[in-house]
Amino acid sequence: MRKKITVVGGGNVGASCAVNLALKELGDVVLVDVVEGVPQGKGLDALQMGPIEGYDVSITGANDYEQTANSDVVVITAGLARKPGMSRDDLLIANHKVVSSVAENIAKHSPNAILVLVTNPLDAMCWTAFTASKFPKHRVIGMAGVLDSARFRTFIAQELNVSVENVTAVVLGGHGDTMVPVVRLSNVSGIPMTELIPKDRLDAIVTRTANGGAEIVKHLKTGSAYYAPSAAAVEMVESILKDKKKVLPCAAYLEGEYGVNGLFVGVPVKLGAKGIEKIYEIQLTAEEKAALAKSAGAVQELVDILKKQ
Repeated sequence: MRKKITVVGGGNVGASCAVNLALKELGDVVLVDVVEGVPQGKGLDALQMGPIEGYDVSITGANDYEQTANSDVVVITAGLARKPGMSRDDLLIANHKVVSSVAENIAKHSPNAILVLVTNPLDAMCWTAFTASKFPKHRVIGMAGVLDSARFRTFIAQELNVSVENVTAVVLGGHGDTMVPVVRLSNVSGIPMTELIPKDRLDAIVTRTANGGAEIVKHLKTGSAYYAPSAAAVEMVESILKDKKKVLPCAAYLEGEYGVNGLFVGVPVKLGAKGIEKIYEIQLTAEEKAALAKSAGAVQELVDILKKQ
């Protein structure tokens, strides 16, 4: 029996996600959006791409959740996108309402689904979905680290003029300006990054990675990144549905790991058929611990605001 994947949000990220899921033939896709005609039109367009690209899955669009029933995985991209000058945090209250509604509807129609969150501010929206859905923590996962590490790897590969496939990068913490790229554990085919790139250049790359989304928003002016974010979400979905057990940096609900309690923060996890099957706790230096604590503190501030809603 085919797997069923729902993508909530028919904008650039959601539509790109639906196409990438179809290209990998990971399952039948339902694209949901509140705007009448948008998910139906984009779904039909993507379906008609199948004969050309050689995929054979069903892609349908809907404005409600009836057609999403019994989904295996649900990718939530719905919400307002950033505009120039906006931080992810500016979106907090508006997207909290959107994600709460989505999570409640998904819990009603697909009580056994695994949720993959993409909506910003990411870590806070994971908390929103977790509390609204009442799903166990291993079935609510945030897409952040896969994207952030991809950006980090891209910039390192550009700097060294090497294949991005040889670059391994580790990024921890919240998705935003306080993310923590762990340079010490990042390498090119096993060669430590610190032996290849001078500290001042590495620091510049770390800063560019942390501001990777804002850089794209500045260029686009009327939208935010969607090709890389959607691909990152699909890599997570693939690891879950194929039970690949990939070790990926994702936003996970921590209960004491890394000294963090009751928050979603980016850490390395094993993703398999059950969702998050293991959280890996890396031994951090004092400086890295401080940076991660600062990042978790920024997430805590947002969650504290949401708790008052």
